[in-house]
Amino acid sequence: MTDPKTNKLYQLSVPLFLHYLNQLDELLSDMQLFAEEQGLSEAQLLAAKLADDMFPLGQQVSTAIGFSLRCCLPLAGQDIENFSPEVISYQSLQQQLHSSVRCLQQLKSEQFEQSTPSNISTQAGFAKLSLSPSEYLQQYMLPNFFFHYTMSYAILRQQGMPLSKQNFDGYHQYPAGFSF
Repeated sequence: MTDPKTNKLYQLSVPLFLHYLNQLDELLSDMQLFAEEQGLSEAQLLAAKLADDMFPLGQQVSTAIGFSLRCCLPLAGQDIENFSPEVISYQSLQQQLHSSVRCLQQLKSEQFEQSTPSNISTQAGFAKLSLSPSEYLQQYMLPNFFFHYTMSYAILRQQGMPLSKQNFDGYHQYPAGFSF
C-alpha cells in the first residue's frame, strides 16, 4: 500500500525542482544572449557577484542545480550524483543542468515510498546534520535551493538583465515595459 506521507515527499520535491530547473535553463540561455548584446564576456558575467564574500553567478547557478540532486536522491534512498563542472562556463552549466534533469526525471514516487531513510545525514557548511526526511526537504534543502536560485536571479538583475517574476517563477505575466 502507498504511504501518503512518503509519496508527498516526491510530490513536494521532484516536480518542484524540475519546474525551477526549467526556469534556470531559460535563464542560462537568456543570460548568454544578454552578455553578447552587452559586450560582456562569458567570464565577466559568470564572475559577477552581489558582494565580495559571496559566490559568483556561475557558482550560484551550479550550487542551485546541485541542491536539486542533494535533496531528491537521498529521499529516494539513492547516493547523490554530482554533475558539478570543474570549470564553470555556459556550456558546462547547461550540461550540469540537463544531466540533473535527466536524473530527476528517472526518479519514481515508489522509490520515495520504499527507500526513504528515517533520518538523512548531511553537511551544512561545517555543521553535520541528521534530519528527518520532512525537515531535510522543507527546512534545509528547499531554502538552500531557493537561496542560490534567487542569488543567481539577483546577480543577473544587478548586471542589468531585464528580468521579471515571469523569468523567476514561470507563472507571472506582465506587459512589456511594466514595472512596479
